[in-house]
Amino acid sequence: MRPPYLLLDIDGVLIPFPNTDGSTPATHARHDVVPTGRSADNPVTIWLDPDHGDLLMDVIRTGLVTPVWCTSWRQDATTLIGPLLGLPALPYVDLPRPQITTSHPNGYLWKRDHVDTWLGDAPAVWIDDDFTSLDHDWAAARTARGAATLLVQPDPCVGLQPEQLTRVTTWAAQVPAIQAA
Repeated sequence: MRPPYLLLDIDGVLIPFPNTDGSTPATHARHDVVPTGRSADNPVTIWLDPDHGDLLMDVIRTGLVTPVWCTSWRQDATTLIGPLLGLPALPYVDLPRPQITTSHPNGYLWKRDHVDTWLGDAPAVWIDDDFTSLDHDWAAARTARGAATLLVQPDPCVGLQPEQLTRVTTWAAQVPAIQAA
């Protein structure tokens, strides 16, 4: 049986959103990157915690999950963000660029329908900061039909925490039992 997918978002997970006072966590270092389609004289400033690379590599090395970027950064996750964290090239879910004004146009995360199609019946743990209760209902329904699904939702102003990755590995180690139930 293939290990569950580990779907990784970036904004609000690896790149925290500023607090109301404009600050970001002291653990994060500033980087200027040039995403696809932007000119080099118009970079985007991001803040990354260098420890995230080691923490994610510890999870990847367990072999309990198959990591995949699941972010609006698309291929830029592999070419821009991953290298800054010391991560290997990872595949990504090729999400569309929808014309939406909210990340929850149907009451749930806009990525969800695309992810559901992409996953099929594969088990998955998805780390994203922007789930709604409808996304949690979706995860429970997937699990109930035999596709074990865990959603991990970091605080978008803090980002991914070590204990959340511990939760990922603990859950992933139990997936064979969950799938057999």
